[in-house]
Amino acid sequence: MGNHHLIEPATAPALLPPTPLTIEGPTFGLAVVLAMIVLHVITGLAVSQFYLLWRTLHNPALIANVARLVEAARTAGEMVVWVLYAEAGSGGEFDPVNGHVRVVGELEPAKEEPLVTKTSHNAFTTTNLGQILTSAGVNAVAVCGLRTEQCVETTARVASDFGYDVTFVTDATGTFPIPHWDAPADQTVEELLADPRTLSAAEVVRRTEYALAGRFAAVRGTADYLGG
Repeated sequence: MGNHHLIEPATAPALLPPTPLTIEGPTFGLAVVLAMIVLHVITGLAVSQFYLLWRTLHNPALIANVARLVEAARTAGEMVVWVLYAEAGSGGEFDPVNGHVRVVGELEPAKEEPLVTKTSHNAFTTTNLGQILTSAGVNAVAVCGLRTEQCVETTARVASDFGYDVTFVTDATGTFPIPHWDAPADQTVEELLADPRTLSAAEVVRRTEYALAGRFAAVRGTADYLGG
């Protein structure tokens, strides 16, 4: 990963909850240091057999909206943390040895921006993300990336439990239709979309927003979050 700060899950230190803001740093509002957490926007999604569903991505503006959030965070002097997912030793698309566990080409982490690799759904449990945020005095996070109801939602929930002020930037997330749990494992994309039991991507997003709003996170759109 070049000069990026890559933290391997196996060596991640114990999680630390956020502490009160006591250090100088870029602020958002009066007493908040914000981190933008970008989850799982990696090339492996486009080559995995499951992600033949990529063409059913509900949000074509995903990458553009993430890029807008990242640029705004950098301009404001806020931390940007990149989170990848890996299955080391699996031999699959998410095994780092195959070269697909990297941020998509349209997005480029800056060399000083932390990049962590997780093996869990949320971005905290198998990384030292909590320590990174605490060391920087961060007490608020905004989350975006893939997938809406999986990596992004679980990260929002865990961040909320750790005491962070969480914003879920909904139109900077993306997801796909979800098959019924009884659907055959070899179901094609066409069969998935034709199955009346399939949960549409739009419904997945709607349910996720309802589950998070007012309890775990503020749910906002990119334009609203950026102030226009």
